Amino acid sequence: MRRWTAVAPGAVAALALAACGAPAGLDADLTDDWPALAAPRPFVPAAGVCHPGVPDVGHLGGYQPVDCALAHRAETLHVGTLTGAHAAGTTPPLGGSAATRTAHAECGREVHRALGADWRSGRLSLTVVLPSPRAWTGGARWFRCDVSEVKSIDDPGVVVRTGSLRGALTGAAALRLGCFEPRMAGTDVSAMTPVPCTARHHVEFVGVWQATGLSYARLHRGDDRVHRGCRSLLARHTGVPDDGDLPFRAGSIFYHPTEREWRDGDRGVRCFLWVDDRPLTRSLRDAGPRALPVR
Repeated sequence: MRRWTAVAPGAVAALALAACGAPAGLDADLTDDWPALAAPRPFVPAAGVCHPGVPDVGHLGGYQPVDCALAHRAETLHVGTLTGAHAAGTTPPLGGSAATRTAHAECGREVHRALGADWRSGRLSLTVVLPSPRAWTGGARWFRCDVSEVKSIDDPGVVVRTGSLRGALTGAAALRLGCFEPRMAGTDVSAMTPVPCTARHHVEFVGVWQATGLSYARLHRGDDRVHRGCRSLLARHTGVPDDGDLPFRAGSIFYHPTEREWRDGDRGVRCFLWVDDRPLTRSLRDAGPRALPVR
């Protein structure tokens, strides 16, 4: 015969509590010793790596850095962060915005430090890479400063190279702009062929002038202020007086940024001295007034 045992309700509760009680010395609270989970942080790219391509938008799916000893087209020399009002938008900064100009300015300074000179004084290009819209929505506020070797000052095609660009513009660097033989179309320069300064030439690079206070339209028209700025660099480069006789010693040629580069904050103008009455067979750096007589 099956027997049933009746137990009062109070006794049931007591038995249940006794069954769930923890043995002596055991912490029964399973939640108080777990560390709090860290808030997720957005991906930030690394500096000092190289890339097979030259993007201007940093999609995470396309981020495939390689060792700079391997073949590549771009190198990240600096990674910065947009802050304050520049980071407040709901989408990545547009071209020409204050945030984009700020990123370009920081890239210019940091790339100068890494290369050893202004990137525009070499056969190089600078690309500022911003996060994709999706990454921006996820909290990314970084920007990459990528530098590439290009074929020439007339051909911006990117060169596939090996080796880092750090220090690439120090000393007698192969990438530094030097002497050229121009091809003229009337009074305009249609192209400039690089040649050794010991070979016959008529043009020599003298530096980068910052065209502040000018509109792009005036720059593009060849405003005389640009030539005056370039002539001052010419005087400093050659060691001749920066006075009223300077235009009668040498002419000047300049290469200015594209309209898009200008809108994004690039004000650097590449300046060249031009001697059209005789060929040169040496650099005129520190050559003095006797090498550039008044004509």
